[in-house]
Amino acid sequence: MKTVRHILEVKGYDIWDIDPKASVFEALRRMADKDVGALVVMQDDRLVGILSERDYARKIVLLGKTSHETCVEDIMSTTVYTIHPDQTIHEAMEMMNRRKVRHLPVVENDRLIGVISIGDVVRMVIHSQRETIRSYEPKYRVI
Repeated sequence: MKTVRHILEVKGYDIWDIDPKASVFEALRRMADKDVGALVVMQDDRLVGILSERDYARKIVLLGKTSHETCVEDIMSTTVYTIHPDQTIHEAMEMMNRRKVRHLPVVENDRLIGVISIGDVVRMVIHSQRETIRSYEPKYRVI
């Protein structure tokens, strides 16, 4: 069974973060530069929140605020669900579905080691299914 660690080994262990005092505009620029839909919010090497494009859409755009004048800490989600790298991709998918989140920080020994997205999980599920199908294909051809 594939695990969250397998996802990180494929996609990498890069962590894109932002300070809670940074402007939302700065966070959006970083998301665009890194081509990600969320940033973990770190303060003194401690995970304090997560900021997603959804937070921006619902807490800035719809409320008529500006991204230049609003701090990340004012709109970030402070309830952050995390996952262990040895949990399965199915557990990750179930957690994301149940908690209605699209990004999960990966924590091992109280240390943030990566972040996975629902897209990462779906890609790994598809890859695993293809491997399973290939394993059932005949190894030789009968003429």
